[in-house]
Amino acid sequence: MNRRIAFVLCISFAVATLFAQDPRERQYMYEILDPRHEAKPLVEGFAIERGTERLNRGLYAVPSQDGKGVYLSWRLLNTDAPATAFHVYREANGKTCRLTNKPILRTCDFVDNAPVKGVASYWVVPVLKGQNPVASEKIEVEAGKSKNYTSIRLKDNAKAGKIALADLNGDGIYDYIIRTPETNVDPGMPGDTTGKTYKISAYLSDGTWLWTYDMGPGIEPGIWYSPFIVYDFNGDGKAEVAVKTAGDDYVKNEKSRVCGGSEYLSVLDGMTGKEIDRVDWPERNDRYGNLIRQNRNQMGMAYLDGKTPCILAARGTYKLMVVDAWQLKEGKLQRMWRWDGDEENPVVRSMGAHSMVTGDVDGDGRDEILLGSCMLDDNGTLLWSTGLGHPDKIYLADIDPDRPGMEVFLCLEPWHENGRGVCVVDARTGQPVWNIGHKTFHVGDGMVADFDPVHKGLECFASEDRKGSSTDKYLLSADGKPLGKNEEVPSCRNWAWWDGDLLRETFKGDDNRWGASSSSNGRSLSIVKWKGETLTQDIEGDILMIADLYGVKK
Repeated sequence: MNRRIAFVLCISFAVATLFAQDPRERQYMYEILDPRHEAKPLVEGFAIERGTERLNRGLYAVPSQDGKGVYLSWRLLNTDAPATAFHVYREANGKTCRLTNKPILRTCDFVDNAPVKGVASYWVVPVLKGQNPVASEKIEVEAGKSKNYTSIRLKDNAKAGKIALADLNGDGIYDYIIRTPETNVDPGMPGDTTGKTYKISAYLSDGTWLWTYDMGPGIEPGIWYSPFIVYDFNGDGKAEVAVKTAGDDYVKNEKSRVCGGSEYLSVLDGMTGKEIDRVDWPERNDRYGNLIRQNRNQMGMAYLDGKTPCILAARGTYKLMVVDAWQLKEGKLQRMWRWDGDEENPVVRSMGAHSMVTGDVDGDGRDEILLGSCMLDDNGTLLWSTGLGHPDKIYLADIDPDRPGMEVFLCLEPWHENGRGVCVVDARTGQPVWNIGHKTFHVGDGMVADFDPVHKGLECFASEDRKGSSTDKYLLSADGKPLGKNEEVPSCRNWAWWDGDLLRETFKGDDNRWGASSSSNGRSLSIVKWKGETLTQDIEGDILMIADLYGVKK
């Protein structure tokens, strides 16, 4: 009897091995904190000095909270000295007056509680001893008629699905790059048979339409097929659009899914939409797994040499991961390196997340790339891997101010008996810092944000979903202490700096999800403080992006 059982087990193991896509896939759950490989040379890009956005002061006006005054906010620029303060000026009816008795030092906002009737011009002037001040741009405000929002009309009445911000014309003001329509086809869903194609359109800050680029039927209308980023990649002071594109040789299977054909990384001129250059996207192959897993694509930007903004094009999350790094030099894309997880020793598989984050984690002035449960060094070698598998959410930040450097917060899809399904690791080394301390089941959402003034650092919160037969939610402090569970835990999404202090606020209402068919259907949202007052009401529509468009308040 025992011999018969043993024989059956041997046959089963042989069959499983024979039909496995890759035997290495069964062994990805191990820690790789000390990679064993030869490091690649350092990246040397074209930039002489670090490229940065050249934004203006961003002076903006909205009605004050009581509706009677004019609230002004503006940016503190990275070129401003630490002790820079500001005076606020107003011009109306042919008279100019300074509204501030003392320079504003600790904030970048001001309320004119006694605005004049009619139209008035406002501007701010930095105050710094020994330097000639440069006044901000002037803005015109008509008291009682200003609005707390800006709206632009999209061409052909399209509905936005994703938005990016960048300065396209070099005037120091953010412009809009919008992908339409709002529909989304996930790799695990049936293909779109309506004939809809994704389009990217560019608009200036005042709503002027510039161009529309049709991505065509070779790019399926889904977020995983159509990543794009916008930045000044060539250093000319104007942003370009980097986007995944496809050729006319695309192939669809019986389920109407694109399963073959040419794919590219294309860079478009921000003002015209004309293609500057294109290179091959990381190619499909069987090492990624099935079609669903092959069609996981991401993009990012990193200063790999500390000065040059480089484009990162990636394929894969659940099995193989491949990342290409490029610079745009003199109108041509030049490859800096390729990272292939199967070429590491040991191999790195199934560590990818649903996002890519970059930042300088080791203090050498060059950016590293957080792919999920693993981190790449600036030169395209593995810095570390936790071996914990695929995280649904990742965050790179200085979570705990009492620890040196940054940390990574991981919300992991695989079930973990060891308590590491919700955990924090050191960003430089990947070494464990703390974990939730008990078994977790498919942690599908999470967030870090400083919204509670009682505890130092950022609060960490996460939620399981029904895929693991649990819907528990967890709230933890920056050092891993439990602060709440289930009903005590806020929503993981849509946190913003809203009211001028350093604490974050969140949205409450009929819908609190990120865009792309989130189905709020015009119902209203409110912005609220954690266990506190309501700050803003009656925001309609879907939240597609949270960003500082016009100027910081602190």
